[in-house]
Amino acid sequence: MNLSSTIKSIQDIMRKDDGVDGDAQRLGQLTWMLFLKVFDQREEEWEDDSAAYRSPLPERYRWRNWAAYKADNEGKKKPQFAGSELISFVNNELFPALKDQVDANRSPSHKVIKQVFEDANNYMKSGPQMLAVIEKLEDAIDFHDFKTRASLGDMYEQLLNDLRGAGNAGEFYTPRAITAFMADRVNPRLDKREMVMDPACGTGGFLTAVIDHFRNQLSAKSSAEDRRAIEALIRGIEKKQLPHLLCTTNMLLHGIDVPSQIEHRNTLGIGWNEWSANDKVDCLITNPPFGGYEDDGVGSDYPADLRTRETADMFMALIVKKLLKENGRAAVVLPDGFLFGDGIKGTLKKLLLRDCKLHTIVRLPKGVFAPYTTIKTNLLFFTRGAMVDDGSEHFHTDTIWFYEHPYPAGYKSYSKTKPIRLEEFKPEQDWWGSEANDFADRVESEFAWKVDFRTRREQAEAGAKPHWQRAEELNNAAARLEGEASELRKSLVGTSDAAYREKIDARIAELRTQAEPLRLQARDAQAAGNRIYWPIFNLDIKNPNAPEEETHDPDVLLEKYKTLLGEIEETENQLKSELAAALAHHFGPEAMAE
Repeated sequence: MNLSSTIKSIQDIMRKDDGVDGDAQRLGQLTWMLFLKVFDQREEEWEDDSAAYRSPLPERYRWRNWAAYKADNEGKKKPQFAGSELISFVNNELFPALKDQVDANRSPSHKVIKQVFEDANNYMKSGPQMLAVIEKLEDAIDFHDFKTRASLGDMYEQLLNDLRGAGNAGEFYTPRAITAFMADRVNPRLDKREMVMDPACGTGGFLTAVIDHFRNQLSAKSSAEDRRAIEALIRGIEKKQLPHLLCTTNMLLHGIDVPSQIEHRNTLGIGWNEWSANDKVDCLITNPPFGGYEDDGVGSDYPADLRTRETADMFMALIVKKLLKENGRAAVVLPDGFLFGDGIKGTLKKLLLRDCKLHTIVRLPKGVFAPYTTIKTNLLFFTRGAMVDDGSEHFHTDTIWFYEHPYPAGYKSYSKTKPIRLEEFKPEQDWWGSEANDFADRVESEFAWKVDFRTRREQAEAGAKPHWQRAEELNNAAARLEGEASELRKSLVGTSDAAYREKIDARIAELRTQAEPLRLQARDAQAAGNRIYWPIFNLDIKNPNAPEEETHDPDVLLEKYKTLLGEIEETENQLKSELAAALAHHFGPEAMAE
């Protein structure tokens, strides 16, 4: 029986068990068992290599000593536990021991075991059915067999792909075509020992793509040190137990002997100032969870202008400010909402465009992440700029290239049975060029276009500056009046002359009356400048080279109608602001003095 058939038969067995409910629990159950099985076989190899090897697992709870089928005197393989005793042993001995008796501080291997089992669960209630699962694993999986080892990783990837339909568990899986393409374009270099991180690693799809990318750089001339270095050059952090377990097993199946660098913790729960220069990496590739919100208190120590609870926004702040080295390269999956959002999203995009060179946005069509979400997504590629401390605001982004990824011929959407494929990205790879010459070889096409962000920014700054200067002047005038009122208020301290107090109070009220409209005018002038400036950070830029498609889809038409209403309102507001600014001198301090 091949591996895929084995896994299918195991899932069928679990469906009969009253304790296992749904695909996510079935996969979680299978994964911790698979982890112990594969880990045990790896330990056999390590024991052969070194007589000094000692297992991080208590001896009684190693797979070989409770799960593996043993030959009796007649050579017939039998289980070590009767079905009636097995569930009690797993629940009352095995899990408590692996959760509580393994000291994570003793070694990286101990840390891996501790993190894998600290929140793991045994869902099965039937001992005979668990024995049937163990028997299938024993018969089908021989990790010493390199043919089995190679196909096991592919089989596991397919299992994770199947998980996409399992409720929220699907959020942890990014299609292999996306992970491979992003790893290929970021191009982490093994010879330069470039460290790669995924701070929201889920089941490890990006990290396995990076491992494959590193191994493709090996040759017959590569040293044993080069091969060993791969394990030390990847780092992942995952908040939730199930994807952490899946990721750790995924690393083991992909040849990472001790995946202790896959941490089970909340990246966003790490204090802003706890991140140090040692945490910065050369390359970062991730699909941060979007649309979710962190608990109260998480991120409360972020800088005030970057404070938010929306997960993708928090990750972007961390990536730009804390995780990427200077000249470090990143690729991030983000939804359309990030591109057109304002408020904190506008602030984050300004940060991104200022501190990094955002050179490419690949716009993906709907359905890439179906059925988990039908939201359109984008792949952002950027490089962290070197710090410039000359007292001015320096933007590293001048030109942004966009590439609209089309559906394959005959497709109207992607689906679980018709997923996006890596070969579809061949046109992007051929078009890409090199960052070393600032992508000078790129050309615009039906799918590719560029935006001169520098010119847009300079024009917006020039248009907004008079309004901002006017706002500053009005605020300064108001501040002078309020300052005079404050000084007069101080002069009343210790004064009992009622007539004098009445006179001063009247003057204070007059000054504040004069200051109030100045503050209002300043606010309007500031808003007028902002309306000119901040739209440049709307990166939801449509393809100008694509032919206009006629549509009768009511949802699309309604969206276009809403967009048009928004543009009309924006134009009206801009005209009002400009009119108010033009007439403001009639209400300024000089006019009032007259």
